[in-house]
Formats: sequence, C-alpha cells, structure tokens
Amino acid sequence: MKKSFLLAITIIGFSISSNAQDIKFGFKGGVNFSTINGDNLDDIDARTGYHIGAVAQIVLTDMFALQPELIYSAQGIKNLDIDYINIPVLLKFKFAKLFSVEAGPQFGFIINDEYTLVEPENIDFSGVLGVGVEFGSFFGQLRYNIGFTDIVKNVDTKNSNFQVSVGYYIF
Repeated sequence: MKKSFLLAITIIGFSISSNAQDIKFGFKGGVNFSTINGDNLDDIDARTGYHIGAVAQIVLTDMFALQPELIYSAQGIKNLDIDYINIPVLLKFKFAKLFSVEAGPQFGFIINDEYTLVEPENIDFSGVLGVGVEFGSFFGQLRYNIGFTDIVKNVDTKNSNFQVSVGYYIF
C-alpha cells in the first residue's frame, strides 16, 4: 500500500513538473486604434489608446497553444472614451518555430465610459484574429478585434479595434 502511494505521488510529481514547462506566463502592452462601427455613424474619429495586461500560453502540441489573457484596453472613439477589461481566449497555430496565427473569442467588461445620453451595455463579445512572432522570451502581435454585440442596447454600434503589442514571458 505504501509503495503504491509513493509510486502514485512520484508519477504525479513528474507529470506536474513536465507540464509546468509547457506553460508560459508574461506581460504585454501596446497601442490601440479603435472606432465604433454601425448604421448612421458618420464623421466619427477613431481613438488612439493603449492596452496592457497579462498573458498565459499553454502549449497543447508543437504547433498549437491556448492563450488566455487579461487586458486593460482603452477603446472607443475620439470624443467618447470606453475602457474595458478584455479576456481573449485564443487558439494559436505556430509555424516555422517563430510565427503564429491566433484566433478566438474575447469577452469585454466596461470599467469606464463617458456616455452621458445613453447607458452602454456592460459586456462586449468580440472575435479576435491576429498574427504573432516570438524571439525567445520576447514576442510581438498584430490583432484585429471585431465586435459582435451592440455596445448600446437596440442601436447598431459595435467595437472595432486594431492592436499592436509587444511583450515578454517571465517564465
């Protein structure tokens, strides 16, 4: 009984330590070029903002990884700031040991807005498509986030956001 228990503990320990090598954790930041798309939206100026947050990369195979993130993102338009906490969950396809293509859903939660006439929706559901490059612990990404849900109830208003990011995996 003792030997079985010790064997089980040893196997679990080796499994955990080998899987820990397949997880990267880091931070990223960059610039946003965002706007709001929809019917009857004319002459609006895009907002240049920023984003910053944490990134995890869970290696599934040599070519695929899952990348959840927790990002503060300054979006909206020039005269209307809308800031979100975004949680993208992306599937990465890696090729040539350095490049990747990533796609997946993103869930956004408003934490700051300057709406005065209408109340915005608290949750924004988006799709993300991007490309990335990794050099050791450093990485860069280009992404486009397209909103699927209206940010104002019953009004055709959806987020659109292009992001340029750089980051560093700390382990």
